Amino acid sequence: MTPAAPLPASWSGVLGEELEQPYFAELMAFVAAEREAGPVYPPQEQVFAALDATPFEDVKVLVLGQDPYHGAGQGHGLCFSVRPGVRVPPSLRNIYKEMHAELGIPVPDNGYLMPWAEQGVLLLNAVLTVREGEANSHKNKGWERFTDAVIRAVSARRDPAVFVLWGAYAQKKLPLIDTERHVVVKGAHPSPLSAKKFFGSRPFTQIDEALAAQGHKAIDWRIPDLG
Repeated sequence: MTPAAPLPASWSGVLGEELEQPYFAELMAFVAAEREAGPVYPPQEQVFAALDATPFEDVKVLVLGQDPYHGAGQGHGLCFSVRPGVRVPPSLRNIYKEMHAELGIPVPDNGYLMPWAEQGVLLLNAVLTVREGEANSHKNKGWERFTDAVIRAVSARRDPAVFVLWGAYAQKKLPLIDTERHVVVKGAHPSPLSAKKFFGSRPFTQIDEALAAQGHKAIDWRIPDLG
């Protein structure tokens, strides 16, 4: 019983043991029952989309979100991202505003962040599924244990990365990260509730500087317009 496609090959070596744990079988059963009862996002084949888009060895930046967007057609497996044609949500609009103010990059006409993911930005939610219309409805069902293992795996890797923790929820994951080898960029969450503190925090500059110090190629933050 599985709610998702198999783990991508690049991640199976570091996460495969998680799938054998009793908690994961219980989680699979819960998600399957939820899908039988009503709409659950993202679609079954996109639950591991973030891991599909950014192979383990390619992760340069890990951005941690909370749980998928719960509106129809929104969540597609990458945190903060929406499919082409879906209205850009408020938190992502604020990320774009900061990006524009900080780097001068034009605000795109869409919220599809796949270009970031393909450059090594792992857009990971702590919880990978959600019931339609009910934020945090799949919280504390087992996903957090699985995604903690993702964070630990990147932290244990020899190649350094940049971890982006926006807001108190994400910052609770700090103990999972080896901060002597990796860089952590912390700040307020970009949601409208805390955007005043988020604006001016210059996260993109901090990420770019850390990547340069780590010897990694810079991220091209521009998102192409889809018109």
